[in-house]
Amino acid sequence: MLDDLVADMAGGILGSAGGRFFGWVIGGALPAALAADWLTAAWDQNAASYACAPAETVIEEVTGAWLKELLGLPPTASVAFVSGSQMAHVTALAAARHALLAKQGWDVERYGLMGAPALRILSSKERHGSIERAVRLLGLGSDSVIDLPVDHQGCLQADPLSHALQAVAQQPVIVVLQAGDLNIGAYDPFADLIPLAHAAGAWVHVDGAFGLWAAASPTYRHLLAGVAAADSWATDGHKWLNVPYDSGYVFVADQEAHRNAMTYTAPYTIRNAQVREPADWNPEWSRRGRGVATYAAIRHPGRRGIAELIERTCQYAHTLVMQIGALDGRTSSGNPRSIRA
Repeated sequence: MLDDLVADMAGGILGSAGGRFFGWVIGGALPAALAADWLTAAWDQNAASYACAPAETVIEEVTGAWLKELLGLPPTASVAFVSGSQMAHVTALAAARHALLAKQGWDVERYGLMGAPALRILSSKERHGSIERAVRLLGLGSDSVIDLPVDHQGCLQADPLSHALQAVAQQPVIVVLQAGDLNIGAYDPFADLIPLAHAAGAWVHVDGAFGLWAAASPTYRHLLAGVAAADSWATDGHKWLNVPYDSGYVFVADQEAHRNAMTYTAPYTIRNAQVREPADWNPEWSRRGRGVATYAAIRHPGRRGIAELIERTCQYAHTLVMQIGALDGRTSSGNPRSIRA
């Protein structure tokens, strides 16, 4: 059967796990993380609760603290291990929905959205499509998203955001900022925009699917100045950290809002008040222990190794851009061809 499976898959496997794969923003897998992922599959633990996966529950607690330290986020923020930034956005925006509507006197987990005050989401026109999908999944509707103009570098600036906040001043608002836009690498000026949003009573969520990892590099962490003041953050493990699919992380400054948006109890559940119960923070119940591969991807290279990985890949990208841009615009056959850096 396995021979047949390998033969039938032949020709349909992308080389995305190798170092010379340049399509999309898809990471490979560090050997240590891959080995840890094999163990995860062999152990086959359901990481929903401490009762059914005590070791993996503790690993998530440990690696969650490591992640916050590497990414420069508040140590008091809550964390959840999800399938990727898509579900990280869903989780963070669910926490935002809970907190903002609670301020309006509305219990969204009990009453739903029928009759609730309308939320508005402000973001730049360069936002990723996963934000709209998260908004749709949460029942807020794509029309609740207002896309704002950006500058020549693709960054949202204070004036457009200020005007937009004034226009929706009477409504609960979520502001979504970018940390390393997927297509152009833009970082919004967090130190300017986050205080502006907070002054208007808005919740600030940061989409840092891969760009949030720049915080682990002394060379590039300046791009994230002020980002720690946001209310929630999303990033992937299966991108720059090079953890096997699927792996994502969400962090929320307001632990109570995060937990209230996610937690659920039933007579058949076994709870331990002395530990962190993963199901209180995750949108999923049954799931694999994602913290194991994350542990290996951090522990094996260490803080310095992760910083070097980020800086090395940035240098590779810069070299590719500069050398491709320096070509004379002709193919080997001598025919002119437009080449953009």
